[in-house]
Amino acid sequence: MTRARASHLSRRRLATAITVGLVVVIAALVVCPLIGAGPGGDLGLLDVGDLVRGASGEPTAAWRLYTFARLPRAVAACVVGAGLAAAGCALQSMLRNPLAEPYTLGISSGAALFAVLAIRLGADRVLGSGAIDSAAFIGAAAASFAVWQLGRVGRNLPPATLLLAGVTVAMFCAAASMLVLYTSDFAEVYRIVGWMMGGLDYTLWPALVESAVPIAVSLVALLWVARDLNALAAGADAAASVGVIAQRAMAIAFVASAIIVGASVSLAGAVGFVGLIVPHAARAVVGPDHRVMLPVSILAGGAFLVIADTLGRVALAPRELPVGIVTALMGGPFFLYVLYREKSRGRMWGAM
Repeated sequence: MTRARASHLSRRRLATAITVGLVVVIAALVVCPLIGAGPGGDLGLLDVGDLVRGASGEPTAAWRLYTFARLPRAVAACVVGAGLAAAGCALQSMLRNPLAEPYTLGISSGAALFAVLAIRLGADRVLGSGAIDSAAFIGAAAASFAVWQLGRVGRNLPPATLLLAGVTVAMFCAAASMLVLYTSDFAEVYRIVGWMMGGLDYTLWPALVESAVPIAVSLVALLWVARDLNALAAGADAAASVGVIAQRAMAIAFVASAIIVGASVSLAGAVGFVGLIVPHAARAVVGPDHRVMLPVSILAGGAFLVIADTLGRVALAPRELPVGIVTALMGGPFFLYVLYREKSRGRMWGAM
């Protein structure tokens, strides 16, 4: 097969994958907000006729519910899911470990800890609602820096030590969050627990835009190093042999992942396992080429979290199940499955 032919196949496969992914995402964003309790409290689909009349200028309860409550919530889930899936895809390649993702590496835990501290100290009452968002960003950056420094061996970043450093940071942040929770009053406990479980209950368009911009910029950065991630998946030495500056690519991927996690936690709280489940599914469908797998993971992650949030809204209706619990219920068994599969193949730590 000639190089031109192979390139043509790659472009066609990428175009097909992106087209299918976009169709799925758009369908999820349009259909999922229709599902749930209507203005009368009955579980089902919103009346399409009421939505059409609302769109034409006649105010209806269904149109207000769809436009001002469910649609921004669905878009927020799509943005967060896309970001977390891309971060997980990049981290798994960089660390050459199938269990790596923002949640297991402690980045999400660091962002959640700083957000919890901001709630406990009442920072939003003094500095405004953006204080918690800023705290989540700082926490993600601090956790990433701690993992980076703890995982370094000289000038190198061995995947095994980096992953162990991430697990250590995650455990410390979880324990610290529990300590903050223990010292909080009832009102603070309610807010903190809701944040730690992850949720999109009260998503507003301004907050969505504030988080979507850094996530979008970081996704562009990850797509820019997609070819380098292919080389990093074979190891730093192999990457260097084909002209990839491994340390630079790893730094870009790590920083972009930290920004994504900080923005995601500020918007939706701690939502885990999206970065584990989606990249594995994308890899099974389109293969390991990150030039294809990464954009597919972005689109699939967005659709996945929109659907997961919808399941949370309707599973225990009229009560709602936080989306973080839904993804944890899915991700826990999936984590064990991946662990067992890699162990049976004898390669969990072989690449390290």
